[in-house]
Amino acid sequence: MTSSSSFLTTRWSLVARAASPHAPEARGALEDLCRAYWWPLYAYLRRRGIHGERAADLVQGLFADLIEKGRLAQADGERGRFRGWLLAALKFHVSHENERDRAVKRGGGALHVPLDTGEADRRWQLASSTGLDAERTFERAWALAVLDAALLRLEQRMEREGKSVLFSALKPFLTAEPDAASLRTIAQMLGSTEGAVRIAAHRVRQAWREEVRAEIASTLDDVRDLDDEVRALFSALAS
Repeated sequence: MTSSSSFLTTRWSLVARAASPHAPEARGALEDLCRAYWWPLYAYLRRRGIHGERAADLVQGLFADLIEKGRLAQADGERGRFRGWLLAALKFHVSHENERDRAVKRGGGALHVPLDTGEADRRWQLASSTGLDAERTFERAWALAVLDAALLRLEQRMEREGKSVLFSALKPFLTAEPDAASLRTIAQMLGSTEGAVRIAAHRVRQAWREEVRAEIASTLDDVRDLDDEVRALFSALAS
């Protein structure tokens, strides 16, 4: 691993709930964790040369092991980033998978998180061209997952405010100001003025930055780490 300190951490309170099998919200917490982390783990395995179905089986097997053996209880917020701990757990799991095919033997009451292998393969086709090693691929996949979650939050927020059409028009300009031609086109489409669209675009970009920071902040126990984690996220994207 390049540096586990560059990884974003998850809510340790969520990990604690997931690690407590008797807590009523434990199963939901486990599902949230699995859904949040399956793609970065899958991308890491694909970069290591493991084919799609096998990679999906290994990720499922890891989550089943964490649940069945209560290993989430070993994760401690004071020991470092949860992502780093989880990646180490995956490496350990993979190293023992040659001894038996756990994916075939699982079942019963074990938690099963549906992995969309078709979507995973599509995303992998996009991610595989980066030339990054497995650990850096893991970092980048997680950073993109954070941005996806933030984008969904922003889209839902704009919908609640009755601004879905405006958001659809300005979505391509979340990271850069629209040029003059785009401003004219959007203004005509919305029946507005170029000046009003420029102001709206600025506000949407600001809202986008807020949602990205909020998404990252929601993964931290100490919000004083927020700026460092934002820099880590964009460093992973710059790779």
